[in-house]
Amino acid sequence: MPGPFEDHVDLATLAKEERLARMRHSAAHVLAEAMLDLMPEAALGIGPPIDTGFYYDFRLPRPLTQDDLAWLEDRMRQSITRQHAFQMAAITRAEAEARWQHQPFKLDLLHDIADDHITQCTHAAFTDLCRGGHVNHTGEIPAFKLMSIAGAYWRGSEKHPMLQRVYGALFESQAELDAYEQQLEEARRRDHRRIGRDLKLFDVIDAVGPGHVIWLPAGATIRRELQRWIEDLEIERGYQHVTTPVVAKRALYVRSGHWDHYREAMYPVMEREGEEYVLRPMNCPSHIMIYEGSQHSYRELPIRIAELGNMHRWEKSGQVTGMSRVRIMTLNDAHIFCADIAQVEQEVAGVLQLMEEVYGVLGLKNYTYRLSLGDPNDHEKYVDNPSMWEAGEALLRRVMQGMGLEFHEAAGEAAFYGPKIDVQFNTAQGKDETLVTVQVDFHLPAQFQLEYVAEDGSRARPIMVHRGVISTLERMVALLIEEYEGNFPLWLSPTQAMVIPIADRHVPYAQEVAAQLKAQRLRVEVDSRSDRMNAKIRDAQLRKIPYMLVVGDREAAAQAAALRVRGGKDLGAMPVLEIVEKLRGERDTRALVP
Repeated sequence: MPGPFEDHVDLATLAKEERLARMRHSAAHVLAEAMLDLMPEAALGIGPPIDTGFYYDFRLPRPLTQDDLAWLEDRMRQSITRQHAFQMAAITRAEAEARWQHQPFKLDLLHDIADDHITQCTHAAFTDLCRGGHVNHTGEIPAFKLMSIAGAYWRGSEKHPMLQRVYGALFESQAELDAYEQQLEEARRRDHRRIGRDLKLFDVIDAVGPGHVIWLPAGATIRRELQRWIEDLEIERGYQHVTTPVVAKRALYVRSGHWDHYREAMYPVMEREGEEYVLRPMNCPSHIMIYEGSQHSYRELPIRIAELGNMHRWEKSGQVTGMSRVRIMTLNDAHIFCADIAQVEQEVAGVLQLMEEVYGVLGLKNYTYRLSLGDPNDHEKYVDNPSMWEAGEALLRRVMQGMGLEFHEAAGEAAFYGPKIDVQFNTAQGKDETLVTVQVDFHLPAQFQLEYVAEDGSRARPIMVHRGVISTLERMVALLIEEYEGNFPLWLSPTQAMVIPIADRHVPYAQEVAAQLKAQRLRVEVDSRSDRMNAKIRDAQLRKIPYMLVVGDREAAAQAAALRVRGGKDLGAMPVLEIVEKLRGERDTRALVP
């Protein structure tokens, strides 16, 4: 049994969040201890607790394997069984530099400690530079499992060495750990990258570049349907669609402020004939140029300018993920130029109503609203204009309260020029992600000195509303793939029906049936292969095609087809004309069935 512990902590009296943080931090130390046993020459990075467990970063002489993870986990359990005490101690800078003279990343961390308050933590024979926050001894580390290995740049910068990061999951009970593993398995099953590959929806090819999505024919069909639908909805609501260049002079983004605030996330400057150009990271400056190009009267406002516009952002390679985090994206973007606060409130409410309608049709329910606020003390990140922030935040809060929407507030999450409403989705991966935003903006109209002629003939400044509805097409399709698990409703399905002839002699009739469906602009194929009928049905189900129309001698004689639904349900023989009406109705109403 261990000896007396220093600074004994009664874990039962702590809040669960703090208790777990101590357990997870302690487990990271035990992982580092095990790693030095496996590879004594390992260079140690950092090992913090995270939401689901812990990780530790290492520079190692060779790549880790799954067998290594099993060995490390077993070695950690041995340390836990021995109940080694965690003991904190203060040391001098000279002692710290001597202790970690062969650990370059620890020495790097020491440089960040401005004063001489340096502490370390020791358990068994392992000591780490540490500020504390541990359990009393290793025996208090509960259910854990080493999960994965990933690459991570030291301090998150591509300028620094790439390390190997070992992730571990840790919960207070085995039941909670098991539930977490089940959640991960569910996330893997619904992962849009796997489903998108299986259904041939999109590809990301290294020769083209990470984060540069290639829409394959099936995925391009889904994209096209979403784009046509949202554009029609916007036209009905008075939006004017434009197309603007993806390249503009750098000076435009200097004027807007994006150069100062987003420079690190932009593609490199291109210089030609003495001018500097950049790929646009945002669409708003282009739309402001359209507004600025003409004189406007109060009678015209609000002016709603919309575009499915391409944007380019240099996301770090470690952050690029499938279609949910990309470098080139097409945003369902719009900018509304309003005359006054009352008009802004009406327009923001209209945008939120459109969102609710769109998400209802798509069957999306797992989202919340967040009011993202600025930080009055951070003048580097946010425009220094307290009255502007106060007015914008109060306006958005008032609109959501007036509509009876539930929302929470988050300081420090606003855009640099104004507050915003964020629509937050809980993804299949268990992450809370911003899908789309609605922003109120007093700043950019002032930056560009925008005007309109007021009713009394004077010049007045408009207020802008920035908004999306379906986010970027890339992120929305990624979300829908995971929400539907690839089982798209009929109106979005790349192939809406597959006609399956039982034998080769039934192919001509199958083609006649397909022609009747195609005449109603339904997307249909004929499986004319010589394979058995059951194999054709199975292949159509693997492709997640909503309907299969099986035809043989009886169906040809009756001008009918045996209708099967994607999930396996057999609706029996139906006249082809009835099937056409059924599918057309589901398509035109954008029904979520089958």
